Amino acid sequence: MARRMSRMMVGAAFIGLMAVAGCGGNGANETLFGSVPLENFTAEQIFGRGEFEIERNKPDDAAFYFAEVERLYPYSEWAKRALIMQAFAYHQDKDYENSRSAAQRYIDFFPQDDDAAYAQYLLALSYYDQIDEVGRDQGLTFQALQALRKVIETYPDSEYARSSVLKFDLAFDHLAAKEMEIGRYYLKRDRFPAAVNRFRVVVEDFQTTTHTPEALHRLVEAYLSLGLTDEAQTAGAILGHNFQSTEWYEDSYRLLTGRGLEPKLKGNGWLASVYRQTIKGKWL
Repeated sequence: MARRMSRMMVGAAFIGLMAVAGCGGNGANETLFGSVPLENFTAEQIFGRGEFEIERNKPDDAAFYFAEVERLYPYSEWAKRALIMQAFAYHQDKDYENSRSAAQRYIDFFPQDDDAAYAQYLLALSYYDQIDEVGRDQGLTFQALQALRKVIETYPDSEYARSSVLKFDLAFDHLAAKEMEIGRYYLKRDRFPAAVNRFRVVVEDFQTTTHTPEALHRLVEAYLSLGLTDEAQTAGAILGHNFQSTEWYEDSYRLLTGRGLEPKLKGNGWLASVYRQTIKGKWL
């Protein structure tokens, strides 16, 4: 709260300075900073200009002024404040690369500062906010997960930890959705071994996501198509044990019973191991 009040006072002081400097002039840029070198202004005044630009929804201009504070007064307290505000302004401008760079510099220079948690959160958001549709490459999703995990583990008591947990779960679910999309693609084209590999990833690595019930059902479909009835029955058994009330179990049950089979543990494959873990309460 104290810092917020301080920033409001800086902004108010800047607006007052603008009013004096603007008398008889043609606007902010022309009367104050446009014709006078920034070196003639204090760090506080330039910082205030950056906040003024944020207020009038000009984050790209704000980032410029915050960067100038850092350049002209590199060892001042204002430079430290300006660095975190750079990261914020660049993010507002959707300039994610520069936002990430500024946030990382803040973390490197001031790892114990109160705003370090926010810097790490902004760094994570610079990846998270670029996560595209499921059909696109998911490299940024992996990077978002790593950065969000760092917020959660390094700053567990910060106000950003809870938001990071929620975003982590969404990004994690997003990766599972990607695997499901590819698996369905292979399944529709009768490329059953390739489909199995994708659905297996969901069951083993993304078992806490919303996609697990469908992945198990698709495994029933794929294994039946391959004639591997033991695996199909075991996948159905896992589905019935964990998701019996879902439509996916109903569909798998129909498929299996339609061939004179039933959902039950059969064989000693990878699904049998998953089934045993399920029974012991170590899965899901």
